[in-house]
Amino acid sequence: MIRTVTRTVLAVIYAIAGYLHIYAPDAFLKITPAWVMWPDAVVFWTGVAELVGAAGLVQPWSLRLRRAAAIGLALYALCVWPANINHFAMDMARADSGLGLGYHVPRMIAQPVIIWLALWAGGVTGWPFRPRSR
Repeated sequence: MIRTVTRTVLAVIYAIAGYLHIYAPDAFLKITPAWVMWPDAVVFWTGVAELVGAAGLVQPWSLRLRRAAAIGLALYALCVWPANINHFAMDMARADSGLGLGYHVPRMIAQPVIIWLALWAGGVTGWPFRPRSR
């Protein structure tokens, strides 16, 4: 039950983020590292990836598809980490420190949790909640 609720909440969050990537990309474009080629296309397709991943995570028909979506979302969260790091660096370089350490440090800590959460909610891993085998 907890896993189902978590999976649904995570899917809603990813769906909202995906929608925003497509229909309001400016905030995402601002934090995209300069070395990313074709940032408009990358932001658009990351939005599509979030929407598809969210749909796959909550579909009830195939555990295999749900797990694939969970792995995809975990990899997605790993791949966008450089944008979060870039946002952190850009904000800290501002005279007013932008959103500040109170936002960015927890956000950096949250990224591995988000990655694990996608894998756990999607049924890819049971760690650390399943009993140890002897």
